[in-house]
Amino acid sequence: MTEWIMDYLGVLGMGGLFLGVVIEAMGVPFPGGLMVIMAGFLVNQGRFDFFHVLFAVLLGFNIGATIAYLIGKQVGEPFLFRFGKYLRVTPRRIKRAQDWLERSSAAFIIFGRFVPMISNLTPYIAGISGLGILKFISYNFVFTLIWSLFNLGVGMFFSYNWSYLLRFMHFWLPLLAGGLLNLCLLLLYLRRDRLKV
Repeated sequence: MTEWIMDYLGVLGMGGLFLGVVIEAMGVPFPGGLMVIMAGFLVNQGRFDFFHVLFAVLLGFNIGATIAYLIGKQVGEPFLFRFGKYLRVTPRRIKRAQDWLERSSAAFIIFGRFVPMISNLTPYIAGISGLGILKFISYNFVFTLIWSLFNLGVGMFFSYNWSYLLRFMHFWLPLLAGGLLNLCLLLLYLRRDRLKV
């Protein structure tokens, strides 16, 4: 997979990275995050410019997420139920995501994107729920900046330790993201209970 991504980036450059990140942001199963990490590796080699890569990723991810948000807003739940199998979506996951969004839209969009199986629902659920587009774009931009810098940094820092990096990405990163999200939800729950008293 990594060789294919390196070939893809080598041939298509920034345009290929941009397109890959748009697809990733729309929730379609695609190795966009790994592509950004590999772009960080190419930055470390001097083949890509850091700021060009960062701009392509920020722009691509925000465009893709906004398209998904607008699909959710215009078409709504029928779209997810009809095409959900392509996004690995079940009615149970939709309900769970909507519950998280109702508790805190900022936490859902910023941290929910780090959680596997919730990340691909985030923009669609935000659109379905009627969250304002400016709020969505603001929160999504914060997430995108964190995600971009993290993935680029990982690629640049671990460019010579791929076996460790891949093990980390496949096992530890989802656990870490899930733990952070659960911590945020717990803090929100405790805060809400304190306000009731």
